[in-house]
Amino acid sequence: MTSKPLSGASDADPAAVFAAALSLWKAVFEHKSRNPDFNLSETYNGGDEFMRVVMRIGHQFEVWASVHVVFEETEEVWPYDLEDRFGAACLSTTGVEALASFDDADCLRVAWRLGLPLRVDGRLPVPVCVSSKNPVIGSGFRAFRIRTFRHPINNKSVEAFTSSDEVCDDEFGSPGFGLYGVEASGLLEHIADRTTYLEAVALARKLAPGLELPDCPIVRRS
Repeated sequence: MTSKPLSGASDADPAAVFAAALSLWKAVFEHKSRNPDFNLSETYNGGDEFMRVVMRIGHQFEVWASVHVVFEETEEVWPYDLEDRFGAACLSTTGVEALASFDDADCLRVAWRLGLPLRVDGRLPVPVCVSSKNPVIGSGFRAFRIRTFRHPINNKSVEAFTSSDEVCDDEFGSPGFGLYGVEASGLLEHIADRTTYLEAVALARKLAPGLELPDCPIVRRS
């Protein structure tokens, strides 16, 4: 089980920062060994500047993760997990030449690629699919479900946004939340769309008082 303090802590764990930076350092030099034409000094204005970049990324990701990752739902020791997997996930997300512009959106992309459990608190554009049994006797719906959708930037179509999709995709706008009633046959009947998850939860609870839906569900890439 992870030795990370409860998520939400504001202080960055030095062990985690070092592990992430070391993992990224190793990943970049492994890339360099496979690509001899890649010039690290030219790309990052010297090796010392590259060290500053990887340390900044390690610190930024650790601070971001302390707010958004639900460490109680993980099974690995956090610094060891970062050392093993962070560098490769980071390079596959940003590429080796764009690390200097690593930002919070990249933190989310990397966390999603790592399959980390994330807290749905209205601050992250992550997919949601939660269901709860309908407590109202005699209702035509046996359950209610909330799931995300999103619109491609260049047209008005609607696409499901699921846990198998990439997050922070520049081809899509912010996700919306659809509320559905689940019939006895398993078929879904669309009820309404809302801008936020909590708005969809509030509507569902009006329709079915006593409905148990989490205020802050946990999601991860499937």
